[in-house]
Formats: sequence, C-alpha cells, structure tokens
Amino acid sequence: MMIGAGLMVKLVMSTLLIFSVVSWAIIILKQVMFKRSERASVKFLDLFWESTTLNEAYESAREYTMSPEAAVFVSGFNEMKKISGARQDLRGNETLEMQLATMENLKRAVRKAQLIESDRFGRSLSFLATTGSATPFIGLFGTVWGIMTSFQDIGIRGSASLAVVAPGISEALIATAAGLAVAIPAVIFYNYFSNKQADVETDVDNFTTDFLNLIERDILARG
Repeated sequence: MMIGAGLMVKLVMSTLLIFSVVSWAIIILKQVMFKRSERASVKFLDLFWESTTLNEAYESAREYTMSPEAAVFVSGFNEMKKISGARQDLRGNETLEMQLATMENLKRAVRKAQLIESDRFGRSLSFLATTGSATPFIGLFGTVWGIMTSFQDIGIRGSASLAVVAPGISEALIATAAGLAVAIPAVIFYNYFSNKQADVETDVDNFTTDFLNLIERDILARG
C-alpha cells in the first residue's frame, strides 16, 4: 500500500519514520543512562557513608561519574577546597560567623551542580513530548490528504464503487495508524522517564541536605 501511495502520504510516512527512529534512540539511551546512574549511585553512597574522611569520599566519587550524587559531592568538595584556601589567608582570625557565611558559597555551588544534573537527565525528553503530541496530527494530515485524493479519483472515474474507493481510503488510514504507533510509545516513555527524573532529583536533594548538614555540624563543632 505504501509503494502505491501518493507522494504526500509517502512524505508523511517518512516524517513519522524519522520521529520514530529518533524517539526509540532516545528511549534506549535514556534507559541505559538511568540504569547506569542508579547502579553508580548505590555504590557511591555506600562508599560515601563508609568513608572516614571527605578526602576518602572524594576519591570514591571520582570513580562514579555517572552518579548524580557523586557529581554534586565533587562540586561541593571542590568549592570547600577553595574556601579552605581563603581561610588559610586569614591565618586563624576567622570567626564562627564568617565560617558559617562561607556555607552560602558551598550551597550555591551544590545547587548549581544539582541543576546541571537535572538538565542532564531531562535532556531530550522534550523531543518525546513533541513526538507524542505532534505525530497523531501528522498522521491525520496524511489521512485527510489521502481521502481527498480518493474523492478526486472518484470524480475522475465517475464511480463510487468499493473497488474504486477502498484502495485510497486504506492508504490514507495507514497514516493515522502510523501516527498513533509513533505517538503512543513516546508518551508512555516520556511519562516514565519524567517520573524517573523526579525520583533522581529527590534522591539528590536528600543527599545534598545530608552533605550540607554534615559540613555545618563540623563547622559548629570546630567553632
């Protein structure tokens, strides 16, 4: 049916094929990314809470680059090293209030790392959303065009028999079916990955809170 279809229907089907291929590529890559990230996060968190020093935890974090918690920790640890360098310039004259004030720099650095990780996990999901919303209408356009062509054939042949109408109508309806076949998986996996991204962001928020509380308690203990 597709070989015998009109040029416009073929163009619509080609467009839907492109959407489908890109969508499935994103789906597969995202699934692999979330799986690797989940495994890396579990291993990093185990090592983090078993570490006796932050330097030891930092060495562990560098091995698990796929973990968003590790990325946030590395960013925070690097900011802490910069803060420590600034403290050394004060030569012990730093007050407790000044130490706590440096926590704002650390919080901003960690928050920036969180946003970067959130963007990494959410990247390309908008294409799945676009595919889910646009491809049914693209398929419907192909259907409408095919039906218009069928009516033109009826007018040219002067006959409205089933033999005349059926081939064109069936070609047209294939476009709608194809549009739905592309859209349905895109919508399902968009919702699935959006929920996974929300879970990751929650886990990172929890880790960030624990990490910042750990640093702040250390500052208060030394103060």
